[in-house]
Amino acid sequence: MSEEKIIQHVAVECSQKETADLFFSAILGMPKIKTTTLPRELTVSIFGIDDTVDMVLYANATSRFEVFIRSREKKQTFDHIGLKVSDRNDFVDRCERNGLKPFYVQKDGR
Repeated sequence: MSEEKIIQHVAVECSQKETADLFFSAILGMPKIKTTTLPRELTVSIFGIDDTVDMVLYANATSRFEVFIRSREKKQTFDHIGLKVSDRNDFVDRCERNGLKPFYVQKDGR
């Protein structure tokens, strides 16, 4: 298996477009490429979900995120995105300036 594998996009769910814009555009600096509504037939065939759903695409030269906007009560999950940032303090400052509250998890004594 010498064929190179590249992740084309990552899809996540968010409860509000404003929250998605805040995180992906204001915090991560990724431009919003398009907004669309997936018809019920498509969401049923792909996800088994009988509903229409708004989807926002954010992308830059290296990453693409499809953010599905679905306001509903959400149970705790293990879903998350791992980011590597060049300046952690700057990233945390941007989050805090935009009203997000980062939290810290101790791992291996750090």
